[in-house]
Amino acid sequence: MDAASPSRTDGRWELSTLAPRLLGLVLVVDAVAVLVTLQGLLAGPADGGVLLLALALAALSVVHTELATGIERTRRRAAESSYFDLSSVWTFAAALLLPPGIAALVVGVVYVHLWYRVWSPVRVPLYRHLYTTATVLLAARAAHEVVRLAGGLPTTTADGRTVTAVALAVLAYVVVNTALVGAAIALARPGAPLRDVLGRWDDNALEVATLCMGALAAVALGSTPGLVALVLPPILVLHRAVLARQLEDAACTDAKTGLLNAVAWNDRAAAAIRRARRTGTGAGLLMLDLDHFKTVNDTWGHLAGDAVLARVAETLRAGVREQDLVGRFGGEEFVVLLPDLPVGEAGREELCLVADRLRRRVERLDVGVDTPAGATAVITGLSVSVGGATVPVDGTTLDQVLRAADASLYAAKDAGRNAVRIAVEATVPAPRRPTE
Repeated sequence: MDAASPSRTDGRWELSTLAPRLLGLVLVVDAVAVLVTLQGLLAGPADGGVLLLALALAALSVVHTELATGIERTRRRAAESSYFDLSSVWTFAAALLLPPGIAALVVGVVYVHLWYRVWSPVRVPLYRHLYTTATVLLAARAAHEVVRLAGGLPTTTADGRTVTAVALAVLAYVVVNTALVGAAIALARPGAPLRDVLGRWDDNALEVATLCMGALAAVALGSTPGLVALVLPPILVLHRAVLARQLEDAACTDAKTGLLNAVAWNDRAAAAIRRARRTGTGAGLLMLDLDHFKTVNDTWGHLAGDAVLARVAETLRAGVREQDLVGRFGGEEFVVLLPDLPVGEAGREELCLVADRLRRRVERLDVGVDTPAGATAVITGLSVSVGGATVPVDGTTLDQVLRAADASLYAAKDAGRNAVRIAVEATVPAPRRPTE
C-alpha cells in the first residue's frame, strides 16, 4: 500500500509543498529505513546460495512487472487515496528467505524497476516512491524478525510452530506498512475517512492474499525452486481482476470530488431505501447546495471552483458515518443518504443534527486556491443550504424522498440561505445571510 497525494502534479520533488509534520514523517521514515538497511548489509557476507535466491527473486519481480506494466500504469493513474501494488509477493518472499541486508537489496531492485516502468511514466512524485520503498523495507524487516525468532521457514508440513510464525509475519508486514502509509495519508489529508487512511477492507484483503502467495513462493524456492513459476499466472490474473474492480469504482465516482456520481448514488440510495422499507427501519436524505457558488467561479475562476467543490466534498464525507452515501448530484449540489435512522420524530431530529453539523463544517472552511494571475488566495465565507426528508414519513421511494428534500432545500434558500430545513418545517434557526 502506498499513500496517494492529495492532488495530481507533474513535479517530482515537491517536498517544499508538504506540511511540516508530514515532511518530518517522510524524512524520519526514510532515514530509519536507510539505517536498518545499512545495519543489515554490515551484519556479514552472504553465501552463494543466498545470493542465487536473491537474484531469482529480483528476476521474478522484473518479469512480473514487465508482464503487468500496462495494467499497473492504468491502476496507478486511477488511484486516488491509496494504492495496493502486488509486488509484495516478492518482497515478502525475500523477507522470509534472505538475511535482512540481502532482502533489502531485493526490495530496492523491485522498487527501482517499478519506478522506471510504472510510477515515473504516470508522473508520481519521487519523494512518494521513496517513502513507499522505505515503508516496504521496514515492513519486510519486521516480517523477517518474526520468522527468525520462530526458527525460519517451515521445512515439513508438521512444523506447526513455524507455520504460525509465517502467519504472524504476514500480520507484522501488513501492520507496519499500513500504519506508516496511513500516518502519511492522515497528515496529508486531515479529516480523511478511515477507509482512505487504512485502506478499504477488500484492499487489505488483497494485500494479505498477495503476502500469502509470497509465503508460498518462498516455500517453493526453499524446497522445489521450479514450482515458483506457478506463482506468476495467478498473480497476473489477480492484476486484471483488481483493475476491473478499480475501473468499475472509477465509473461510479465523480471525477472532481471523488464522491459517488449521480447515477451510482441513485442506484445505491434506492437500494438502501428499499432495504429500509423491507426491514421497517428509517432513513434520511439531505440535499445540500453551495450558496452563491457562481460568485466563486466568476471571482476566482473555474479551477478554484473545482478546488472548493473538492474540499466541500471531503468535508461532507468526513462529517457522516462510514455507511452513509454521499454523492455529487450535479453542479454545486450534493446529496447524502443516511440509512438506519429511527422512524418518526427521533429520526427527523437526528437528521436535523447531522444536517446542521455539515452546514457548520462548510461554514468554517478556508480553501486555498491559485488565482488566474498566478497568486495564491484563500476563499472564505462559504456556506450551504440544506434540505432534508425522512423515510418513511416523507416518502417510501427514492423519488418521493428526493422531492420532499428538494422542497425543503428551496425553503432553506428562501429563509436566507446557510440554513437547514427538514421536510419544509424550520427545525434549525437560520444564521447570518452570507455576503454576496
